[in-house]
Amino acid sequence: MHLSDLKFLAWMPMDGIQIFAVLFLTFLIGLQREGHKGSAQPFSFGGVRTYPIIGLVGFAASVLAGQNLALVFIGFGIVAAFLLMAYWRKVSASEYTGATSELIGLATYLIGPLVYHDQLWIATAITVASVLLLELKEFLEGLAKKIEAADILAFTKFLLLSAVILPVLPNHAYTDFQINPFATWLVVVAVSGVSYASYVLQRVAKGHGGILLTALLGGAYSSTITTVVLARRSRTTMQDRVFSGGVLMASGMMYGRVAILLAIFNHDLMMRLAGPFVALAGIAIAGGFIWARTDSSQNIETPETSSVKNPLETQTAFIFAGLFIVMIVATYFAVRYLGAAGMYALAAVMGVTDVDPFIMSLTQTASNLAPTVVTANAILIATASNNLVKGVYAYTLASRKTASQSLIFLIALALLGLLPLLFS
Repeated sequence: MHLSDLKFLAWMPMDGIQIFAVLFLTFLIGLQREGHKGSAQPFSFGGVRTYPIIGLVGFAASVLAGQNLALVFIGFGIVAAFLLMAYWRKVSASEYTGATSELIGLATYLIGPLVYHDQLWIATAITVASVLLLELKEFLEGLAKKIEAADILAFTKFLLLSAVILPVLPNHAYTDFQINPFATWLVVVAVSGVSYASYVLQRVAKGHGGILLTALLGGAYSSTITTVVLARRSRTTMQDRVFSGGVLMASGMMYGRVAILLAIFNHDLMMRLAGPFVALAGIAIAGGFIWARTDSSQNIETPETSSVKNPLETQTAFIFAGLFIVMIVATYFAVRYLGAAGMYALAAVMGVTDVDPFIMSLTQTASNLAPTVVTANAILIATASNNLVKGVYAYTLASRKTASQSLIFLIALALLGLLPLLFS
């Protein structure tokens, strides 16, 4: 947004409009600081007069400097010196060492040059952000106490994966296998991002929501890990229907997770599988929820999920990238030498492990190796195979009734997942 766009102020000279904008924005900051003088430390810097004056100084320096920013920087240094003197006096007179007001003063000075150079949007954004940061002090400080160092490190790792590594990778396909480093790492970021979102929700909801919420969030993270956790936990309680229903719900969430990833990377595959995946997810989640609610004691405590680890570990990311490339190569040879039958056989085998690398490899190679219908069928086979494997895990690890119920449910879900093959 530019000041010239404000047609209703066309009767005013541009300099007048700019001065008015500077006064308005800096007054908001000064008003916020004035309101906290009485409740803060006795030596607080600035208020409703000081901050607008700082903004006007910055604007006047810009007018005098024109396109030469040297005078603007000199003015910035002079204002910074005055603010440093104010901060030194505050520290000398009290034990309070916060420098928020002084730093906001520097930001206020910059509003003047920004408005002069017709950067009203940036100036307004800085003003709004400054006022919000000042007003939300207690909330932000409380939030900082709740967030563990491990969570901050985890988010930093996500930035490393997505904002540092990804942009520098070449976006070109190499070798006969058409391996694109950028696309490969983008898949890693997307899969890790979906898992991380579920991981964060699990951390937030820790100790709340019970088994069923754990099943939903865990299924979005990894339905296989969630199945193992719920199966082991069922041995210590008598809530068979709750745990078997949770296992079914977790597998339903797997279809939702895969659908999101397909929507990101291959629209054609998503359109072909949208109907079956939505139906399978709905049947599994609704069926598992209804089954669990028939248990008279379903509101038991949330199971321990310490086995669910942060998905943004760099080692995990590189392992996934390696598996992804291996799946591209394996799919290439399977289709080239064995045709559609080879892809289907590979899909059935890959269901025994984590299906994400295999399915993601198909989103990148589908158009080059096989028709969309063949690739979609391979994904259906892989997810069905994965459900059968989870049924075996549940049958092996869970209590007797939970084991049999979970196995029946997951076999049924696997068969339902194969039904679309009859109409392809």
